[in-house]
Amino acid sequence: MSVGLASSTVTATRAITTRRRGERTRRPRGSVKGLPFTVLGIVFLAIMIFPVYWMVNTSLQATSGAATATWFPWNPTFAGYQAAFAQQGQNFVSSMIIGLGTVVLTLAVATPAAYGLARFKMRGTRTLLLVLLVTQMVPGIVIANALYTLFNNVGLLNSYLGLILADSAVQVPFAILLMRAFMESIPPSLVEAALVDGANDLRAFVSIVLPISRNAIVTAALFTFLGAWGDFLIALTLTSTDAVRPITLGIYNYIGSNVTDWGPVMATSVLASLPAAVLLIVAQRYISAGALGGAVK
Repeated sequence: MSVGLASSTVTATRAITTRRRGERTRRPRGSVKGLPFTVLGIVFLAIMIFPVYWMVNTSLQATSGAATATWFPWNPTFAGYQAAFAQQGQNFVSSMIIGLGTVVLTLAVATPAAYGLARFKMRGTRTLLLVLLVTQMVPGIVIANALYTLFNNVGLLNSYLGLILADSAVQVPFAILLMRAFMESIPPSLVEAALVDGANDLRAFVSIVLPISRNAIVTAALFTFLGAWGDFLIALTLTSTDAVRPITLGIYNYIGSNVTDWGPVMATSVLASLPAAVLLIVAQRYISAGALGGAVK
């Protein structure tokens, strides 16, 4: 019996060793096979990141132009950032006010609208969704020109409220479509259970739907903020004074035939990119869950 047990142990050990050797021999083949795709991905990533690197690199150099900057800031200077804070600080604050205000107004309108379209089956829902989808194809300059006369008559030009309303008009349809796709995946039994327990539709919406839809709401809020933060055409059309000027217009005013110092220009561009980069890093997991949440029921 001991001889048989020893023979079985040796056989099992050989089988495990052979399997491990096979795994070691197969793994390099797979890695070598995927090597061209890895290299190609690194090349594409380097091409996409290079403008960002050159922006940061130029902002740290005391050069007369972006084309004459060296490949690395051997003697970095923060004079460009000092000038950017001094000249564009108020514009940065204006963009933050407009972006946050647009997020609040857009979510206040789009969240209940998305829930209503997802839960209640009404006549004309498909037509309304088609209209919301078509509005995404309308250029922003068309909307800005259409709003200019209206805002001029009611005194909303050169005001935070006017820019928040205009940006929200652009962002609300996308937010509705995004959140409705997610809310459709919520089991109706959850809401019905709350209604059976005595809650009304508003209570069920606040207590059940909103917590479950957190990922979709965060995703919609992030895309809304990025859209309002990076807006240029609407701000250019609806503002003509320095009282309310977002950071995008501040950078635009730098550009001209007489630009000799690109340090403040690039420094302002870096500062304008920071909020978007930070928000994308912080809300990355919410974005992936919210964007794909409504794709699978």
